[in-house]
Amino acid sequence: MKVLIINGPNLNLLGTREPAIYGSVSFDEYLKELVSLFPDIKISYFQSNIEGEIINKIQEIGFSFDGIILNAGGYAHTSVAIADSIASITSPVIEVHISNIFAREQIRHTSLLSGKCKGLICGFGLDSYRLAVESLKNFIRK
Repeated sequence: MKVLIINGPNLNLLGTREPAIYGSVSFDEYLKELVSLFPDIKISYFQSNIEGEIINKIQEIGFSFDGIILNAGGYAHTSVAIADSIASITSPVIEVHISNIFAREQIRHTSLLSGKCKGLICGFGLDSYRLAVESLKNFIRK
């Protein structure tokens, strides 16, 4: 099983960015832990602050990977283009957010991506990614 995690803008700053919201662990640190929890799954990782690069990556692997875990950051609330790219591929996508977007500013309560994704997991900190991997694993088995 091959899964790609895509993180969007500002998520390269995890561990230092607003630790009260996002925690104090970098994504690279967390990724090592996540990979060790799922030795039977090839987990790859991509991060970009650029919308077009995220779209290119979704299109590049969206027909060959078993699943995508996408934390598009602020683009979740603004990007019709990323939503369209998700709708265009065959790999299932799980949308992830570290914080509970519904407990934050009103602008974050709407995701343009959710309706194109297999599911949405938010509010469990970095553990949201583990929950997404488990969800994909269960979905693929069916």
